[in-house]
Amino acid sequence: MPKGGKKGGHKGRVRQYTSPEEIDAQIKAEHEKAQEAELEESSGGAAGIPSKDKQDQSSDESDDEDYRKRKGVEGLIDIENPNRVQQASKKVSQVDVEGPKELSRREREEIEKQKAKERYMKMHLAGKTDQAKADLARLAIIRKQREEAAKKKEEERKLKDATAATARGVQSMSLNK
Repeated sequence: MPKGGKKGGHKGRVRQYTSPEEIDAQIKAEHEKAQEAELEESSGGAAGIPSKDKQDQSSDESDDEDYRKRKGVEGLIDIENPNRVQQASKKVSQVDVEGPKELSRREREEIEKQKAKERYMKMHLAGKTDQAKADLARLAIIRKQREEAAKKKEEERKLKDATAATARGVQSMSLNK
């Protein structure tokens, strides 16, 4: 059986257990924060200036949050990475909804492509493009061919009618005799 076996889990890992007292303290702190938030919402900030107790607690909380956010050596060393972009959250009052929206490169190219297509279609319908001119010339040739075919058909039909009439005349003459 390998080291550690099924009972052990990963070797070398230190297991940390939270004591029940710490869990109770965390729950109590969260409960107090919730109550303070409810008090602030219900008062609506009418006083304008929070009491010293609240100021002291809020500064302690912010220090605790800063300490919790940094883990390990990060708390000791300030690292400033120029490539790291921190998202700055904006308030609703700061957001400019009515201002002009910056389009991305893809959106700009898509709009330009649509406009170019519309311009080409207008010029094509007006007959100003090379393709439109070629299409119109082809159309004119086809019209002439159709007119000639129609004239030829008409002449053949007239000729057939004339021969049929003469044949009838010959038949009627033969009947009269």
